[in-house]
Parts: sequence; structure tokens; C-alpha cells
Amino acid sequence: MFAPPPTRNGILTIETTYLQMVARPPAGPGSSPAGATVVEARRPTVSVYRYLYNTVGRDYLWFLRRQMSDDELAAIIHDPAVAVFVLYQDGVPAGFAELDRRAMPAVELAYFGLIPEFIGQGLGGYFLRWAIHRAWDDGPECLLVHTNTLDHPAALPNYLKQGFAIVETRTQRIQDPRAGGEFL
Repeated sequence: MFAPPPTRNGILTIETTYLQMVARPPAGPGSSPAGATVVEARRPTVSVYRYLYNTVGRDYLWFLRRQMSDDELAAIIHDPAVAVFVLYQDGVPAGFAELDRRAMPAVELAYFGLIPEFIGQGLGGYFLRWAIHRAWDDGPECLLVHTNTLDHPAALPNYLKQGFAIVETRTQRIQDPRAGGEFL
């Protein structure tokens, strides 16, 4: 398990890296690992989405969607321009990817990750390649993603390995979301 840095007076300093890809990678995602399937969650319930978001993001302090009301969150995940895909391993949810096409001609890989028990099993690379190729099926001019120093240490190297290029890096200070007790 990755441990986010300690706070200083309740403030975290994070570095966010913004990346883009301007052309579909020439090679496809490859064959899926044995027992792995990806299914689109059409109009997922808020509770199912929160399960995926909270479970995948808990160790990395994903907090923005935790702060949204159910109505605010439903408005996003039920928008026809937003697609949620769930990776299953032997019938068990193993991760999710969210593609946001609301700012076309750019598509954003808004959220991507694996449930902790499935990290290190060779699923992440395949699922990331799958999500990238699925995003390009929508015909964008570019694909965007961002990550920060609270995310899994392999996130940025994996994005770079798949062909994303760094566009910008910003350092910011945020209130530690653990202060509210929601990450216990």
C-alpha cells in the first residue's frame, strides 16, 4: 500500500502533472489477461460508482467526488458524454476507467485505477492500453490525463510508457482531506 505524505499544519503540497496524447498508438491493447473482461457501466448507480471510486482511490486520497452530493455526482456519471468502464477479473470488479468527452474534441481519461488487491497482477498495463484505444474510438484530436504525487508511484511512468507527453506541471497546496476523517 502506498502511503501519502504527512501533512504540515494540515496542508499537503502536491505536484500535478498534466499529460496529452495527440495520436492513437499504432499497436492495439493486446490480448486480455486470462479471466479479464471490460464492461461499460451504462448509467451506473451512484452507490456502485462510489464503491469503485472510493476503493480505487482510498490509498491515493481521491477526495473530489467524495465531496459531491449524490445529485451532483449522478449529473456527471449519467451525462451521455461520460463513459465508465469496469475491469473484471474472474467476475470480480478489479478497477475502472472514466472517459470524459464533454470537452470534445479532447477526451479526458478522468479517472483510472485498480482495486488494491489487483495491483501487481499484470492487469494495469492492459487496462490502460484498452482505455486509451477506447478513447480514440470517439475520434478526438487529443487524449488528456493528469496525475499527481499522491497517486500510485507507477502512474506517471505508466502514462509516459503508453505514449502520453507531459504538457505542464503545477505545484499546489491543498487542505489534507484526511482531516475530515473520511479516509479512516
